[in-house]
Amino acid sequence: MHHLSHRSAVLAAALAATVAFGVAGCANSGSPAGPSSSTAVSQAAPHNDADVRFTTGMIPHHEQALDMADLVTGRTGNAELIALATAIKGAQQPEIDQMTARLRSWGVEPPTGDHAGHGGHQAMPGMMSAAEMSAMRTASGEQFDRLWLQAMIRHHEGAVAMADTELREGSDPASKTLAAQIKSAQQREIAQMRRMLGLA
Repeated sequence: MHHLSHRSAVLAAALAATVAFGVAGCANSGSPAGPSSSTAVSQAAPHNDADVRFTTGMIPHHEQALDMADLVTGRTGNAELIALATAIKGAQQPEIDQMTARLRSWGVEPPTGDHAGHGGHQAMPGMMSAAEMSAMRTASGEQFDRLWLQAMIRHHEGAVAMADTELREGSDPASKTLAAQIKSAQQREIAQMRRMLGLA
């Protein structure tokens, strides 16, 4: 009996040591992977095809708005229109920089080339054609003001539509936040431009 009790005690101690080692081994092998995995997930923000389409499309869309804003110089004396064009440039260039950096962080090459209404970019909502841009370049005074405001309203409405699509279909939090900001700002500017045209 004493021999069996001693043997049982040894086996129990060995089993306890094995279990303790196994638990410790799992904990030690799991802890490095745990934090590093969660860190990797947090560093790589989730994004989908809708986020990529919105970002790659909005960059040339914004760039054309900057081109349109640049046309204001020397073609109008309308102080409110000049101030609006300046505000558009001040808001949209930083957004272009932000979107360019975001695409690169996803491993996507930012769009380059002609963004003034040619090729695939013209299919985006609100983009001006080359003929429409040319008409604005040759206009001045009240004619320019009217053409520019009408064009920029359509351009902004296109951006709002693109933002709505991103808010509905995108998954990247930063892209959705930017889409909401673009929608809010451009809806305010649309209301202002409609008032300037006597439409509101």
